[in-house]
Amino acid sequence: MGDQDQSLGRRRFLGYVLAASTLTVAAQLGEVAAPERAEAAIPSLPEPAEVYDLNDLLTDAALPTANLISIQLNTDGTASFALPRAEVGQGVTTSSAMLIAEELDLPLSQVQVTLADARPELVFNQLTGGSNTTISTYTPIRVAAAIARQRLLQAAAAQLGVPISTLTTSAGVVNSASGASIGYGALAVAAASQTTVQVSVGLKPAAQFSVIGTPQSRIDALDAVTGRKQFAMDLSVPGALPTMVCRPPTINGTVQSVQNLAAVQAMPGITDVVTVATGVAVRGQTFGQCIDAVRALQVTWGPGTVEGASDASVQQELLAAELPLVVPPLPLLTQAVDARFTFHFASNSALEPNCAIADVRPGRAEIWGALKAPIVAQETIGAALGLLPGAVTVHVTQGGGSFGRKLFHDAAIEAALISQAIGKPVKLMWHRTDDFRQGRSHPMATSRVRATYSLGNVVSFEQRHTSIGTDFGHGLGEIITSLAAKLPVGNLGFSEVMFELTQQTPYEFGVTTQLLNEVDHGFNTGSMRGIYSPNVRCAQELMVDQLAAAMGQDAYQFRRQFLKDDRARAVLDQVAQAGEWGRTMPAGTAQGIALHPEYHGFVAVLAEIDCTPATVGRQVPDAWTGPRVTKVVCAVDVGLAVNPRGLEAQMMGGIMDGIAVALTAGLHLENGMFQEGSWDNYFYTRQWNTPPELQIIVMPPTTGVPGGAGELAVAGAMAAVACAYGRATGTMPTTFPINFTAPLGFVPLPAEPPIPQSPTDGLSRAY
Repeated sequence: MGDQDQSLGRRRFLGYVLAASTLTVAAQLGEVAAPERAEAAIPSLPEPAEVYDLNDLLTDAALPTANLISIQLNTDGTASFALPRAEVGQGVTTSSAMLIAEELDLPLSQVQVTLADARPELVFNQLTGGSNTTISTYTPIRVAAAIARQRLLQAAAAQLGVPISTLTTSAGVVNSASGASIGYGALAVAAASQTTVQVSVGLKPAAQFSVIGTPQSRIDALDAVTGRKQFAMDLSVPGALPTMVCRPPTINGTVQSVQNLAAVQAMPGITDVVTVATGVAVRGQTFGQCIDAVRALQVTWGPGTVEGASDASVQQELLAAELPLVVPPLPLLTQAVDARFTFHFASNSALEPNCAIADVRPGRAEIWGALKAPIVAQETIGAALGLLPGAVTVHVTQGGGSFGRKLFHDAAIEAALISQAIGKPVKLMWHRTDDFRQGRSHPMATSRVRATYSLGNVVSFEQRHTSIGTDFGHGLGEIITSLAAKLPVGNLGFSEVMFELTQQTPYEFGVTTQLLNEVDHGFNTGSMRGIYSPNVRCAQELMVDQLAAAMGQDAYQFRRQFLKDDRARAVLDQVAQAGEWGRTMPAGTAQGIALHPEYHGFVAVLAEIDCTPATVGRQVPDAWTGPRVTKVVCAVDVGLAVNPRGLEAQMMGGIMDGIAVALTAGLHLENGMFQEGSWDNYFYTRQWNTPPELQIIVMPPTTGVPGGAGELAVAGAMAAVACAYGRATGTMPTTFPINFTAPLGFVPLPAEPPIPQSPTDGLSRAY
């Protein structure tokens, strides 16, 4: 860590002092060294994601416009920064503020981070995805802050008439050796420039860090817990009234006719009823009135895009599209383990329902929403409205979760088209049932894996992942790659690139191949947290357990022996030690261990599970219980954790996601419609399935620069839980979630009307 980080600190970086009334600065560029590889008896060739992964692509794409991202110093001594990324709960506003506070020697409380409107000139530099925000902005933000500090020192030296070398900075103040001091606010105007000036600057070495790498509470925490944080539905846009949509009973069905349009128009509070491509929109004085109107509508619907489809029919479609394996077992020379895994649809709903505000008037439009690809939203909304992109203003709001959902602007474009149709502003909110049935889902997939082994070594490891098409219509954050991803041929090519740039096998398993094939783009899908990784790596890690057993080795030691990277080995050792791997456990309970590499980071997870009849059969009202994960130990190495406390929170959330998709959280498809209609039906990890023991170990800095963290824990946790389940029951699971074939555990909501009546018995549901 030391050499890499010191070399980063010694280098000079180019940046700019921008022409402005108060000090405004911008900067760019940085680089990362490639990790060394371990030796093995039969080494595997480097996979694409080991050499150049999706995060590298996103970082390189962002560099050319990094100089357009600026920090402004204000006369009150605060610094303002408009982050060109979305804050959806992952804490990037806090980590960005920490970078500025560090290099500028400014208290964290005096750094104000807001979210930038859509800025098409940023091109690839305004996409929030792939755990890339901190990686791609780490050096540019630090450089800009360092330039600001340097400029303040120059202005102070001029005012005090002393050499700049005699000045220091701390807590937003420039101090001189004589004891004189000047606050940053008093220097903000003097440090400004009337013309844009190019400058060079050095960065703090890691040894001098006082903010980066220290655990910090979120800068938005107080607002979040006191209800002052502003999400899209909290905004007061003049004239924007509640709006909802009556949606079809099958995925992507279409409106053929409305029998009672006038009667619904006359309902209390309803101002407008209009047909749009996605259904029938109603606008009213309250959301309650909108719900009543949606339920009252009598609509004749046309067929959807997956009419009549069911889980069984989709599975057959996937099996038919599976690419062949090519390495057969060779009798007398090698033996093989071979399995096929099925991963069912999973909901991509966030806690905040899909929503947006739109005010479309002749010649212009204004949109508000939690958008992770706002440039694509601006450009596609403009095209849909018949406006130039410059006539569309897109404001990025704080978001209540995303997990990939907010890469798509479904609600924003729908709100814009409704507003245009009625000529009035709208505050559109999807009902929770809309989100589950017509929203985005993680696609159903199968994964076929075969490994051959001989004489204590793995000779080959093949994986064929077959998936319902993943929609990458957001592209890399701008319109060209967005359109390319939507083309019939381009979409498959885009998916394959994404697969190859994200998936890797962390073990030296001889001839290793991973291939993707995708079919059927009639579903509304998206990149749920980790894109392909949770399914792909879960299948791999289960097969690693099978290999270890077949070769007579301990599952942990087997992994350790074949790992490519020392950083991976370190996190694996850490969880094995902290989690007491191999300890004696009662019958029906067991440990599982797994590792996952992603975006220059590594995570290892040890999980303990209770599959005893008493636990599996316990009763909880309105819930599916089943096995319980009783303990999780997670060790994570992201190179440099900018905010270890934020990293811990990310790991906790990812672990809960992993438990959910392993055990309980899946969507059941029947006759072209998902049966789940709310969180009541969709069994995400609940309190009674949350491990009572949870330990997160953040490894000391290893590379001096941050790696990706937002998605890292999901795949590791899912795989560890699946492996624990296999050891506890004696049967390797091959269908996920594991409870999928059990009775539903709920009575499906009707498809017509498309949303249920608002509950009036809230107290009876509290337990």
